[in-house]
Amino acid sequence: MQSFEDLSKKFSAHFDRSHFPEQPASLYEPNNYFLSLGGKRFRPVLCLMANEMLGEIHPDAWHVATAIELFHNFTLIHDDIMDKAPLRRGQPTVHSKYNEPTAILAGDVMLVKAYDYITKLNPEFIPRILTLFNKTAAEVCEGQQYDMDFELRDHVSYEEYLHMITLKTSVLLAASLQMGGILGGGSLGNLALLYEAGKKIGLAFQMQDDYLDAFGDPEKFGKQPGGDILSNKKTFLLIQALEVANAVQKQELQELLNGNATNKVTRVLQLYRECKIDEWAIAQKDLFLNEALGYIEEIAVLAKRKLPLKDLALLLVKRDY
Repeated sequence: MQSFEDLSKKFSAHFDRSHFPEQPASLYEPNNYFLSLGGKRFRPVLCLMANEMLGEIHPDAWHVATAIELFHNFTLIHDDIMDKAPLRRGQPTVHSKYNEPTAILAGDVMLVKAYDYITKLNPEFIPRILTLFNKTAAEVCEGQQYDMDFELRDHVSYEEYLHMITLKTSVLLAASLQMGGILGGGSLGNLALLYEAGKKIGLAFQMQDDYLDAFGDPEKFGKQPGGDILSNKKTFLLIQALEVANAVQKQELQELLNGNATNKVTRVLQLYRECKIDEWAIAQKDLFLNEALGYIEEIAVLAKRKLPLKDLALLLVKRDY
């Protein structure tokens, strides 16, 4: 069994090349630029890891992992446009470096290329992989729309936000694991456990992402500090703060959300700490993580074959970047 680090290096060696033709350069160069920024690449490695959990890595797993990574980067390019984000991975976003129309087209063609890799699979796998890939792609779009809808609402419940994050973030991790399992000939029971584990890992991952946006080191995290706060983005942290804040704190928080105070980020973070949101976020993240580890434990393979996935789950959730 290979560790995340080993599989990550092998996937990078496989993936780090141009996936696009040279012309028109004005379309394809932005994609090459964006992919050159690297990224965590957890999702494709999850696919490879689940595949290896069930046996030797199938050659088609590399095609599926590549499709997953290209799809993920497509979503990032478009998300950055919608969020008006200036930075991604510590560097200018595609729409900031080039322009919005180019970024839209670049993201579109990256999605097309992801499907191109799926067509390279052994025909026996294409129906199941394509069905899951399409279902997941639609759910990610649904999650992004809910996310934007929530920005226009004054109140979003914890349950609504949880559903949105499950769609926007968790299902892609879950599908990455399950697609690797499908290529490995996994039983229906094991495939279901892989999917549920991925969903919980995704929730823990997003909780950590929300936490790092507020409390993380921007030099390590690679994003604009307090970006979610500046954009009034509904996050686990904000929703919980609005639930537990007293009347005075809630009023100030609402005033900060509705205004453009120069000290907005600093003051919101202070309110979060007063409401112990930082402590709550860490505890909730650990709850999701433990649920994920429980599903992994139930997978019917030798215990040693599950260790790399457990280690990766811990890495994803305990990261500071």
